[in-house]
This record gives sequence, structure tokens and C-alpha cells, in this order.
Amino acid sequence: MTVQIDKTQQYSEQDDGTAANMEAFRYARCIEVSKRVSWDIDDVIQGRSFDPTHNFLPESFAKSAEFPSLSVEEMRFVSQIQGRTYANMFGLLERYVNAKVLELSQDHWFGDQTKLEALIRFSDEEMKHQHLFRRVEELMAEAMPDGYRFAPQPNPVARMILGKRNWAVLGLTLMVEIVTQAHYRESIGKGAELSPLYKDVFRFHWMEESQHAILDELEWRREHRKLNESERDAAVDDLIELAIAIDGILQEQSRTDTEYFMSAVERAVFDDEAEAITKGFLKAYRWQYIFSGADNAHFAKVIQELTTTAQMQRIGHSLQTLV
Repeated sequence: MTVQIDKTQQYSEQDDGTAANMEAFRYARCIEVSKRVSWDIDDVIQGRSFDPTHNFLPESFAKSAEFPSLSVEEMRFVSQIQGRTYANMFGLLERYVNAKVLELSQDHWFGDQTKLEALIRFSDEEMKHQHLFRRVEELMAEAMPDGYRFAPQPNPVARMILGKRNWAVLGLTLMVEIVTQAHYRESIGKGAELSPLYKDVFRFHWMEESQHAILDELEWRREHRKLNESERDAAVDDLIELAIAIDGILQEQSRTDTEYFMSAVERAVFDDEAEAITKGFLKAYRWQYIFSGADNAHFAKVIQELTTTAQMQRIGHSLQTLV
């Protein structure tokens, strides 16, 4: 994983009338699109259930090459475990996102009502997504063997994240919501062998997250303009700490998912293979939740505009330690 540092285009803090008009247009456009693509959970589920003969995540996404000891059927099960964790991870992260969006909306209560409406719609959709992922977990529990456990708890994780500076929280949020779009467009949506229900869950999710990512960026830039250089530098440290904390969650879930795999397969899994499976889960999860976001072209462009070269080097070094 490499973090490119390109400072040829710097973010301008001079907010002229044209920039303000464009910003207002983008908030209004998010409302328009949100209304147009709005859906209900029943539109997604349509009375269906998950078929255990289907993969949930593509092989490239699940990093199947990291699991050479597994049979085709076992690798399908790994895809399903990862897909279940993937849905639960986004349900987990949306707990803090909704709280942060509601907090940000206060800045617009007695100001621009278009911006306020955009954030209120954002919050309402995040609540719906949490409900969706709870339904998905119930359906997956019916289709898969007993014993699966999602280790992190939403409220403690949300409190930990929200304890960091706004700049860092908004940076993490933009990365997460850009990732969900890129994953659907580039992998999940193209997987002919994948569960149709699973694909639909993330298709509908992607339709609304596209607006959320735009609002994340607008609010991150707005927060950036409030801060002085020392405050921004401290916020970069917070963003690094958040990445490390997310990695700790992924390490714990990798071990938990390995234990679930071992309890469900009908053969012995000895220590060396169990360790390799755990490493396979962790490598897949680090790519899915951290590196694919850090390497995303648009996220890289935005964060480079909002940081100095030295700050980007600190971020890059911290990510390299995870590799």
C-alpha cells in the first residue's frame, strides 16, 4: 500500500462568491438526488432469504489467494463470513456517523436551511441503513451455521470515535463512505456469482451513500477552514489514532471469524492452519476497510489538499506499519 504525496494543487481557503454558490448548489443537489433515489427496506429485501450456495463477496475482494488450504466449499463459506462481517461493520460505523451528522446540523439550525435539510435527510438515511443491516444480520443468521459473533459493540466504538476532533472524524467518515461506493461499483455490483440479495443490499446502500460522501467532503472542508495550523496538526494525529483503532477492531474480528469457521467446518483445523486463516481474514479486512480507502483516488486528492507534506508523510508511515 502506498500513499502518494502530490502537493501541486493546494486547497484554497479563499472563499469567493463563486465557491460559495457552488457549495450551496452541491447541498441542494444532494437533497434533489436523495429524494429521487429514496427507497424502503422492503424494496431491498422483497421477501427473499440468503442462499448458502452463493458467495457474498467476490474472490478478489475476499482475498481467496490468502486461504490456499481451503476447499472450494470452504472458501465459499469464508466469503459468506466476510460478507456478514462486512455488513455488520457498516452497521457499526453508521452508529457514530449518524450522531456526528446530527451534531453538525446544529451549525445550520439558524442559518442556511438547505444545508440543514441536506444533513437531516443524511441522518434519516443513516438510521434506515442501520435498520437494513440489522435485517441482513437476521437473514444471514437463518442461512448460516450457528456460532457467528460480531465482536465490537456499536455504542463504545461510536463513543471512542466521537471523542476525537471533528476534522479527524469527518476524514474517517468520508473514507468509509467513499469505500462503500467504490466497492459496489468495482466489485460487488459486477459479481455474477454473488448472492442477488447481497448485491441488492449494497446497490441500494450505494445509491444513498453517494450523496453522503459529497456532504462529508463539504462538511470536512468547512471544519478545516475553522482550524489554525496547530489544531489541524493535532487533528491529523487523531486521524492516525482512529486508523489504528479500526485496525484493532479488525484484528479482533479476524480471530473471532476464524473461531467461527473452525467451529462450523466438518474437519480438524490445526494451529498452523488456524493462524494462516486468521492472517487471511486480517489481510482481507485491512484492504476492505483501510487500504482501499486510503488508496482511493478521490479520497487521496481531498486529504492531500487538506494536509501538509509532513502530515501526509506521518499518515503514510502509520499505514505502512499496518502492512
